[in-house]
Amino acid sequence: MRYLITTPWWLRMFYPKRRWSVATKEKVIFLTFDDGPHPEATPFVLDELEKYGAKATFFCIGKNVEAYPKIYGEIISKGHAVGNHTHDHLNGWQTDDSDYFENIRKAAFLIESALFRPPYGKLRSSQAKSVSGAINVKDPVIVMWSVLSGDFDTERSPEECLKGVIDSAKPGSIIVFHDSEKAFSRMKYALSETLKFFSERGYRFEVIKK
Repeated sequence: MRYLITTPWWLRMFYPKRRWSVATKEKVIFLTFDDGPHPEATPFVLDELEKYGAKATFFCIGKNVEAYPKIYGEIISKGHAVGNHTHDHLNGWQTDDSDYFENIRKAAFLIESALFRPPYGKLRSSQAKSVSGAINVKDPVIVMWSVLSGDFDTERSPEECLKGVIDSAKPGSIIVFHDSEKAFSRMKYALSETLKFFSERGYRFEVIKK
């Protein structure tokens, strides 16, 4: 599996309208969680965040919101932000535009947000231009990332996931974890240690805003 832990500058330059990080000199990090809600992983994440007074942004899959509405409600009630991650976790590069928009729209009935993250980070320019209509929000924010934890990678150890985050994150970084079955064994270690490491160094964790 090939991927980059830190998003290269040239990719950010190529897609400047997408949000890769947050401009700030303050010690603030933006934790994000993709693919939930999940009956075991998401409650764990919520408990860990609460220990540190941390807030995060959850990019939810519509079908999982349907399956676990109570957990989705807990995300919101605890003061975290949510974003649309399509209804069925579709790869934009492999999906017809009309089908892709319909899938985003289906998720938008359940997930009220101006934030959208394309699964796998794969989104055609034609699709990016029409996200607004699909989620029925003027000037939506397509949120990408600056740091991947790699917790989805079954060949990566929890310690490697943590090291990648610690070595790469800085003020304003948008970090990706996954509250999913596949990632849980690596995420639970890497997240706990990430929260501890940066909290001890005076960082705080906030939600992504429009």
